[in-house]
Amino acid sequence: MTENPTRKIFITGLKNAHAMENQALSIMKPQVKRIENYPEIAAKLDQHIRETERQIARLEELLTSLGQDHSSLKDMALSAVGSMAALSHTVAGDEILKNSFANFAFENFEIAAYKSLIALAELAGYQGLVSSLQANLDEEIRMAEWLESNLHETTMRFAALSKAGQTAKV
Repeated sequence: MTENPTRKIFITGLKNAHAMENQALSIMKPQVKRIENYPEIAAKLDQHIRETERQIARLEELLTSLGQDHSSLKDMALSAVGSMAALSHTVAGDEILKNSFANFAFENFEIAAYKSLIALAELAGYQGLVSSLQANLDEEIRMAEWLESNLHETTMRFAALSKAGQTAKV
């Protein structure tokens, strides 16, 4: 008996999402440690780190319910990529802005991934798994909206600190 192709695509997507969330942690954790002049961003990143950890747990539960496990290799590879991405911005004079842009883009990537996973779950007949995916999607949407709504203030604060000769990076 061959495996349902939709099930296979869905499981691959879940494993990819697990690795993606590990990548998100490897991006956010170094950022939050470096932030000094933007306490609201640090607090929001810290909150989203905790949400991301719960998202990973939800994905692990979904994989387990399907008799699967996450891909340690994908997790490791994407975590390394995330760490390098976070590190690359530390040398920029406008690190906080670059991080804000990258975080906003990454949140939208995650939103797209969860929307696709929900469609696959429905197509594969896993309606009972949709609520966990929807919970992850809702958290990503809230974070993307927060980042978007705070970009103007972040930019203005960065410009003001730079003009005043203060540390404006993070």
